[in-house]
Amino acid sequence: MNIYDEIVKAQNDKKDFAVLTIIKADGSVPRRENSKMIVFKNGDAIGTIGGGSLEKLSMDEAVKAIEIGESKLLEIKSNNSSGMVCGGKGEVFIEVHKLKPKLILCGAVHVNKAISYIADTVNFDITVIDSRPEWANKQRFPEANNIIIDEDMDVAVGKLSSNENTFFIIATWDHKWDKNVLRCALKKKHKYIGMIASRRKVEEIFSQLISEGVEQSSLDCVFTPVGLDIKAETPEEIAISVISEILMVKNCATGKSLSKVK
Repeated sequence: MNIYDEIVKAQNDKKDFAVLTIIKADGSVPRRENSKMIVFKNGDAIGTIGGGSLEKLSMDEAVKAIEIGESKLLEIKSNNSSGMVCGGKGEVFIEVHKLKPKLILCGAVHVNKAISYIADTVNFDITVIDSRPEWANKQRFPEANNIIIDEDMDVAVGKLSSNENTFFIIATWDHKWDKNVLRCALKKKHKYIGMIASRRKVEEIFSQLISEGVEQSSLDCVFTPVGLDIKAETPEEIAISVISEILMVKNCATGKSLSKVK
């Protein structure tokens, strides 16, 4: 088995994983330096760094590191807490490889342009969908990883791959497209769906979707009007409000002022 081939395969399969490498081995640590293995977020593994308690502890820490998305250096010594009986110690570097969360911007309007810019700074994989190439292009959205031009934006949304870490923002220029895109987005795997709209527009769209058979419980999960309450007015202020709400959902946070959080 070539561990580097397995790393490439895990990346191509778009999985979250960590590469564990022994970078220091003293005493009777059972594997030499630079031994590597792969650990996935469900605890499955490929390869070995020697087995025993050193490997078990490293795997447990790797799963935790994947969950929070941070690489770390782990030092394990032979003591009662580690359970190591080989009389050695080791340092294991846990290198986390985690997929970027996906942000799907439905509509290349001014607000989504500002959202795209800020989302790039916090490491989102960004897709922009619109029917107008003069609005959706690399000049206006240089940070976008993918730009899709389709006259039927709802069809384009339906063709997208999504997962439990996908975030949708719906902000088109037309009432009809907001409704149609929302209907399609609700059928996709997602972490968050936000729609930029006035309360009156939201009521109209929701009423129409319910009449078309969409369950109220599905609509109750839509964040709209979108964003946190910071009295945002400009596209840039709205973008900060929206990204803050997305990060609140992504990170399972409260959205409260830190001065009020214990």
